[in-house]
Amino acid sequence: MDLKTLQDTPPWEWPADAGKTLLDLLRDERTSESDLLIAAELASDLVVINDQLVGALLRIVRSGDKPEAVRAQAAISLGPVLDHADVEGLEGGDAPITQSTFQELQQSLRRFYMDADVPKQVRRRILEASVRAPQDWHRNAVGAAYASDDDAWRLTAVFCMRFVRGFEAEILAALDSEDPEIHCEAVQAAGAWEVDAAWPHVAALVAAEATDKPLLLAAIDAVAAIRPRAAEQVLAELADSDDEDVAAAVEDAMDMARGGLGADDDD
Repeated sequence: MDLKTLQDTPPWEWPADAGKTLLDLLRDERTSESDLLIAAELASDLVVINDQLVGALLRIVRSGDKPEAVRAQAAISLGPVLDHADVEGLEGGDAPITQSTFQELQQSLRRFYMDADVPKQVRRRILEASVRAPQDWHRNAVGAAYASDDDAWRLTAVFCMRFVRGFEAEILAALDSEDPEIHCEAVQAAGAWEVDAAWPHVAALVAAEATDKPLLLAAIDAVAAIRPRAAEQVLAELADSDDEDVAAAVEDAMDMARGGLGADDDD
């Protein structure tokens, strides 16, 4: 199966040699930039990711002769396997990577991030990927990024606040950002940490007719996470939305809220 066919096929339908196909493309110096971007993105999927693909992606991240966009994509593609390792662990025979590869990956990303010669876009993606398995150094890195006068770094910082604890005040401040991307990331971070002080803001976003769709979808999730007992009433008017994405988001959020209430009852 060629790269274009892989791109157009759901990962669960990929053939058994899909990982090898991607690995060969990532290692081949003749692969075009456009194909490298696609291969690096597809390699992030847990259906194929393994020690060899992690190694190939890391080589691209540190390769100064590769285009910046390709290095950035290779970096962010390492995020899902870090998240899986952090949440699910690496025990058992079905773990996508070994413990030694996980440790090497974390150490390498930290080293590359600390290298000031690595381009900004690549360092941003390294930080965004590496926080999926938080370490002690992330607290200072995210704080420094948020304190920057560079809006791109501030956007990265607020994204990372979804995964790194201890930034409730910054999340609340970012809810007032005029940058729509930062605003949306702040809403998602508020939901991730169930920041109760963000409730009036996210509930108002759900109620407002003019809320842009990406922001609305983020607010729907946040409402269910922050105050699950109040979520159904707040979301009721959107349950029959003509927009399929909105209606599906409301259904998922209500299910999540009911699950949260069940956990509360168990406690």
